Amino acid sequence: METAGTDFDGRQFKNPEEMWQEQVGDTHKKCQWYRDGVSYWEGVEATVDGVLGGYGRVNDADIKASEQFLKTLLSELFVDGGRNRHLVALDCGSGIGRVTQNLLIRYFNEVDLLEPVSHFLDAAHDSLVHENPTASDVHKATNFFCAPLQEFMPDAGRYDVIWIQWCIGHLPDDDFVSFFKRAKIGLKPGGYFVLKENTAKSGFVLDKEDRSITRSDLYLKELFGQCGLHLYKSKDQRGFPKELFGVKMYALTTDVPKVVSKSGRKVQANRPGVIK
Repeated sequence: METAGTDFDGRQFKNPEEMWQEQVGDTHKKCQWYRDGVSYWEGVEATVDGVLGGYGRVNDADIKASEQFLKTLLSELFVDGGRNRHLVALDCGSGIGRVTQNLLIRYFNEVDLLEPVSHFLDAAHDSLVHENPTASDVHKATNFFCAPLQEFMPDAGRYDVIWIQWCIGHLPDDDFVSFFKRAKIGLKPGGYFVLKENTAKSGFVLDKEDRSITRSDLYLKELFGQCGLHLYKSKDQRGFPKELFGVKMYALTTDVPKVVSKSGRKVQANRPGVIK
């Protein structure tokens, strides 16, 4: 991939291969990459402001945009918007359960949480199980997996939606592709991924402090192709402070996407679309 990039110190890389060879070019380096990433987040407080890097004020705008995107997808890809279906979601990189508590648990009957940082997952369990007066058997957090993306193997055919937000940047390209190929197994027929992630204007930006990379839209789309995924829809996040990276939402399917017509009959989409 001939895409130049930088790190936060301004160092230039000719392409991702040069950067990845330096950062994770052997087993020891890759293990250190992941250890350093988890260690960084272990030093962050388990609060909304903590997991959002001091920008807790973007929470409402984030959830509002995600909800609009999710509602559109449910109505277009599931008959009756999924209302007659037992819906199950996986929240990847769930942190303290912010997305599950504010969004997913309202639309899904069950949500599983996947998070490698134990004190974040403990906080999620407390808020979603012990401290949640509205918890019910109809909408509940079911499983709390303390494991990293690069090692997780889902149960086959469990999930309608796998939601991945602000965590895929911790995976080098090879593990990015491997993760999605494994995670496909966890989707029910007709299920899909939602990826919400920071995007660079071009190329990539390496953050050596938390061991992550911010990829451009084109970089991400090339990786989607390597994963065998189809882009169904994408949408830009609006309303964030200008000093932050742009954020984009992607709906990804394992087959050529089909849209549910108003009659309930599925029709094949001619091409991926962008919500205007």
